[in-house]
Amino acid sequence: MTFKIKKIFQKARLGEISLPSGTVQTPAFMNVATQAAIKGGLSAADLETAGCQIALCNTYHLHLRPGEDLVRDAGGLRGFMRWNRPILTDSGGFQIFSLANLRKITEDGVAFSSHIDGRKIFMSPEDSIRIQYALGTDIAMAFDECIGLPAPDAYIKASCERTVRWLRRCNDELLRLDGGSERTVLFGISQGGANAALRRGMMREIAELDLPGHAIGGLAVGESAQEMYDTIEAVEEEMPVGKPRYLMGVGTPENIVEAVKRGVDMFDCVLPARNGRHGKFYTSCGTLNIKNEKYARDFSPVDGNCGCPVCRNYSRAYIRHLFKAEEMLALRFAVIHNLTFFNNLMSRIRSSIDDGSFAEFKVFEALA
Repeated sequence: MTFKIKKIFQKARLGEISLPSGTVQTPAFMNVATQAAIKGGLSAADLETAGCQIALCNTYHLHLRPGEDLVRDAGGLRGFMRWNRPILTDSGGFQIFSLANLRKITEDGVAFSSHIDGRKIFMSPEDSIRIQYALGTDIAMAFDECIGLPAPDAYIKASCERTVRWLRRCNDELLRLDGGSERTVLFGISQGGANAALRRGMMREIAELDLPGHAIGGLAVGESAQEMYDTIEAVEEEMPVGKPRYLMGVGTPENIVEAVKRGVDMFDCVLPARNGRHGKFYTSCGTLNIKNEKYARDFSPVDGNCGCPVCRNYSRAYIRHLFKAEEMLALRFAVIHNLTFFNNLMSRIRSSIDDGSFAEFKVFEALA
């Protein structure tokens, strides 16, 4: 993997990640295909239509079903889901640690119960890397502990130290599997809650490993927007300039713009798909709830400035009818549109960094 910074506007960066499976123009939004599919009935071809550059799949869920061995035998995630562009896999740490009472953390790893059938599973940092490598990912995320907040500083500090030790084990295991071919590269994850000193210290330790990229984890978990932005600023001070920076699980269009201002390059979030499935559409003029009565006889497109297949061909009235009739097509249309909006948003951000107008950037305004 290589990363080229093309232009910097204040702290916002215009760049390009080159991977064996393709290139990613940054800042970039990664569309979340948790179980090798986007919820809402979208295929890999739909992702391409929506302008997706890179997909994110989840190690925890794919390990439980159908299993990494099956995916490997199908040609990896690209062969299995017919997606021919870059893929990043989350380590599964967030999902495991969200199980709360169903898991036990030790230095070796985490023992947990499957949320599907209750069977007992153990995952170590090495296991997470082996699973991700079998899935055929381009970018593997380190196995980390996502700390629930609020938490005592002493626990956060001990967790961060363990996560750094786990990161070293992840790196060693990937080097053993990959043999230096760099078919798959590893990103480390900075944790530390909202404690700026812990965040900076952990990021300094991670940077010493000279990994291809770095992530900021453990945010968008209930803290205020300002706490999130302050934490990004604290970590950014210690992040190597020449490596991609990934803010995990964020976020809203406004969060994305503010994070780009603070030097972040990569994002992922379930919001466009999740909100779409509940009838919330993102448009160039703001958000709308298509279920509202006022759209019952509205024969205009969801967004007259959007070129997605939904806006080109269907009216608000028809899409509202699909939701009210509980037709699956409603969910599909909503997610296609919202993912197109998010990918168009990133394209607009990149253009504004390129032409020097990013300081005046507005999330909701008519697209050119």
